[in-house]
Amino acid sequence: MLHHSLAALLLRDRRIPEAQLKSCSEYAWETKLPFTSVLIERKLIQASELAAFCYQESNSPWLDLDSFNSELIPPEFINERLIRKNHAVPLYQRGNVLYIAVSDPTRIETLDEFQFRTRLQAEAVLVEEDKLQKLIDKLLENESSLLGVTEQDEKELREIDADGEVRDESGAVTVDGKNDAPIVIYINKMLLDAIKRGASDLHFEPYEGEYRIRFRIDGVLHEIARPPFALSARIAARLKVMSQLDIAERRLPQDGRIKLRLSKNRAIDFRVSTLPTMYGEKIVLRILDAAAAMMGIESLGYEPEQQKLYENALTKPQGMILVTGPTGSGKTVSLYTGLNILNTPEVNISTAEDPVEINLHGINQVQINVKAGLTFADALRSFLRQDPDIVMVGEIRDLETAEIAIKAAQTGHLVLSTLHTNSASETLTRLMNMGVPSYNIASSITLIIAQRLARRLCNECKEPEEVPKEELIRQGFTEEQIPHLNLQQAVGCDQCTGGFKGRTGVYEVMPVTEAIQELIMENAGSLQIARQARKEGYNSLRQSALRKVADGTISLAEANRVTNS
Repeated sequence: MLHHSLAALLLRDRRIPEAQLKSCSEYAWETKLPFTSVLIERKLIQASELAAFCYQESNSPWLDLDSFNSELIPPEFINERLIRKNHAVPLYQRGNVLYIAVSDPTRIETLDEFQFRTRLQAEAVLVEEDKLQKLIDKLLENESSLLGVTEQDEKELREIDADGEVRDESGAVTVDGKNDAPIVIYINKMLLDAIKRGASDLHFEPYEGEYRIRFRIDGVLHEIARPPFALSARIAARLKVMSQLDIAERRLPQDGRIKLRLSKNRAIDFRVSTLPTMYGEKIVLRILDAAAAMMGIESLGYEPEQQKLYENALTKPQGMILVTGPTGSGKTVSLYTGLNILNTPEVNISTAEDPVEINLHGINQVQINVKAGLTFADALRSFLRQDPDIVMVGEIRDLETAEIAIKAAQTGHLVLSTLHTNSASETLTRLMNMGVPSYNIASSITLIIAQRLARRLCNECKEPEEVPKEELIRQGFTEEQIPHLNLQQAVGCDQCTGGFKGRTGVYEVMPVTEAIQELIMENAGSLQIARQARKEGYNSLRQSALRKVADGTISLAEANRVTNS
């Protein structure tokens, strides 16, 4: 159902597929998020393109907020509840007219509410969604808390008396001492800094005589800071307090979670893992991005034919879809994107995960707890007694889990899961080696997706790259492709990290066809299965990576890094 007038206009314009518009409209309606921000977050349309469309469809003037001085906004009009609720900002007053910055001019109720509250006539001024969100954040959030770590913060840390640590009876460092305020501020700013930079993980690492903090940005670790080593225990204690962990326990690993509230309407979750090392506790924080699973399948980087294969497999009432790849290759996002497509009131979806990373409304998610006796196999058995339509198993780790999952796929359920293998064909031989009978594999698995994440080149600074023809042929390009290649290389600018900005998926999508089923029944090796897949026209990971090199999305060096070639 389309809950927004702008969605109806976009549907009429056929700019965005109807299914995607309905999904965005329903999600915005349920979560009370602005419809325009959902469209932009899912990368279905550019903010400037959306503003241009709204400009054509309305009589509202268009203002570029980059050229507007926000300090001129009258303070009496900055009402947080009103601005948050309506996703709009009063910019200036001219006589009896108050001009309101909006990204969706079809929401007449926004102007009505401002008019009622201010007793002035309200007029809409059209602005780009991303710039409007930045202005709202700037006006309403504590700007000092969003600046990231500054030199002053580093200086205050160094000035803390390292001998003034406060310890409890067990000898563990506490965070109640009068000197801990700089550490609290420092860590909060470090977490905010990681979010701003688009990091996926934060590493707090003690070594002999030194301490360092690194961020994983676009899949690669970058050193960010080196706080004084004497404060390592207090930094660890603060992180453990935030994660609700036992600060007195420093001999065993612990797992926790942090919810960092950025504003009344926005919070970010971190998954926390501690590990005792020779020189203290190493702590790793994983940023859990729920929006990633809501982006839509079009944003993940599938080639059109690969996306169609995945969508077709999702429409089948039974069978198994396996996603494979190393840790950090985006398997979870691929699975959740599929679940998000399937998530309707007509079906019962249950998932078993270790851990549950992304919370999805309408899906029954179970956290595996091996210590308490709840394994993947136990959860899967329980699911089958709960009238399921769709089941997602976080990972197939053993024969017992594999057998139950395959039985579920054979008895009228759609099963999604992951394995740790390097390619689609190796997934089949891995299951054989685990002890799953060939006839069960051939009859239950419908699609295998192998994937990697490659760093996108920054569009602001990438430059053409010259590579000899002989080298291009050696890398895997054909004579016919070479004249049409758009080879680009990373340079680096203030808009990116080392010439890269964001990541895209590189995929091998292999349906289990009749010919491949026959090879499975013959206990064929992964090389034979891979040759058959290529013969039927399904690209390998390497071929998919080279296609992204050819159109300038990623560099040749990056393709070699992620496809091990």
